[in-house]
Amino acid sequence: MSPYLRRALSGAVLAAALLSLTACSQGSATNGGADDAASGTATVTYMNFSANGGHEKDLQAIADAFHEENPDIIVKIETVPYDSYFTKLQTAVAGDTAGDAFELNYENFVTYAANGSLAELKNIDTGDYRASLVEAFNVDGKQYGLPESFSNVVLFYNKDLFRAKGVAEPTADWTWADEQKAAEALTDAATGTWGDYQPITFHEFYKALAQAGGKFMVEDGTKTAFNSAEGVNAATWLIGKSGKTMPTEADGAGTPDFDSKQFQEGKLAMWHSGIWMFDALKDAEFDWDIVVEPGDSTKASAMFTNGAVVNAKSANVDAATRWVAYLTASKAMSEIRLASSWELPPVSDDAVFDSYLGKGKPDNRRAVLDSLDKTVLPPVIESQQEMQDILTQELTAAAAKRKTVEEALADAARAVDALTEQ
Repeated sequence: MSPYLRRALSGAVLAAALLSLTACSQGSATNGGADDAASGTATVTYMNFSANGGHEKDLQAIADAFHEENPDIIVKIETVPYDSYFTKLQTAVAGDTAGDAFELNYENFVTYAANGSLAELKNIDTGDYRASLVEAFNVDGKQYGLPESFSNVVLFYNKDLFRAKGVAEPTADWTWADEQKAAEALTDAATGTWGDYQPITFHEFYKALAQAGGKFMVEDGTKTAFNSAEGVNAATWLIGKSGKTMPTEADGAGTPDFDSKQFQEGKLAMWHSGIWMFDALKDAEFDWDIVVEPGDSTKASAMFTNGAVVNAKSANVDAATRWVAYLTASKAMSEIRLASSWELPPVSDDAVFDSYLGKGKPDNRRAVLDSLDKTVLPPVIESQQEMQDILTQELTAAAAKRKTVEEALADAARAVDALTEQ
């Protein structure tokens, strides 16, 4: 179990906020129960956000396929826009009106696992899933959620620019030093071309920290550990690119879509970004590909995963567990997700991805799966957004030379430690 999850569980992160909204108890968390028992069927309600905006029919198709194989269970789906989803869910859980099952991203999974809102999922074949994905939803050997989908970050690169400069293309064995050397050779002030782009943010820092062999928090999760030699190394790696091989704030770095526009216009040789950008690049007028991100002392890829969980107060835990297992590991689910380009299924069977791997650009789609071999999850505390903002602001100050790297990390550590002590 990660130290961040252990910290959340030991401190019951956000439990008070969730449970104090409304203390009223309304019995069953579902509207099933007696009527279901009389009819010989169970109705499972499932609340989600990820189908919103175009994939509602795909989620319904998975539910229909599930019902065909499990005629004794009916799934009723509620899809809520992301912007209002967690407020609605929090109110429902606090008021004992939440559905039988619902969707959570990893950060919120930590919160709900901490306050006892989730049922343990039993008799699950965890071998059906990619190990790093299913382990993210495991607490002290017990499965409280199942990975529903994933996306991650890889290194995009412009093959034409590499060829033009005679620079060897990235490989899975590359280190930071290899990337830096290539970025220097590919940066060309005369043509306005930059060798590299990696946002100077919290999300890139915790990943770079893991690549440098460092830890964000001490083992018990009670205090930060990133103000360390490894932390300085990671921050220096990010900040050292700015103005040398990577555009600065003054150049527009950090503004919305700046990096994607630069890469699509052929002005970036390398770009640390997410696999969700594949479709945006399908009509690019240059040759490009991807590779697993370089590491320093080790590899560590950022993983973004949503999970399906079962409400601990559901009257239909067994039926809901069957539903979330099907939703996350079935053949029908995988086929529907891949056909509709709705993120990626979390399954371990490589054969499932044959159509995806042969889909076309980028040629090295295998790197998407290889990135899951060694991943790092985000640290999670109660004041999550405040923590993220602190790290990004301090790193930005160091990049602008308003502080040294050491000063920025020390100030960030003090501020984050103050948040964890509240």
